[in-house]
Amino acid sequence: MDIVYISDLKVSTVIGIFDWERRIRQTVSLDLEMATDIRRAAASDQIDDALDYKSIGKRVIAFIEESEFQLVETLAEKVAQMVREEFGVSWLKLRLSKPGALRGSRDVGVIIERGERG
Repeated sequence: MDIVYISDLKVSTVIGIFDWERRIRQTVSLDLEMATDIRRAAASDQIDDALDYKSIGKRVIAFIEESEFQLVETLAEKVAQMVREEFGVSWLKLRLSKPGALRGSRDVGVIIERGERG
């Protein structure tokens, strides 16, 4: 199993449980590791044979920007589900953090894994 990853993708969204959070946009940060086999892409040197991180990144950004979930747990689960279904990813690990959510902490969030490691 090989890994294609996106690191520290920052996206502005509506997220949170408090009334004031529902009226503003906050930045979340996402790390995404996705299982794939890069051998075919490496041999052909063609993007059509690769797990296209640019396409995935653009789709994740659009999805998060349009979302208005209360919990980072829900957002993480929905992003993972979308990536697996739309891009045929069998396994992924996703870290979603909300910078500044806890005073004295750089960030807080969740790390989830979904699917079977190949």
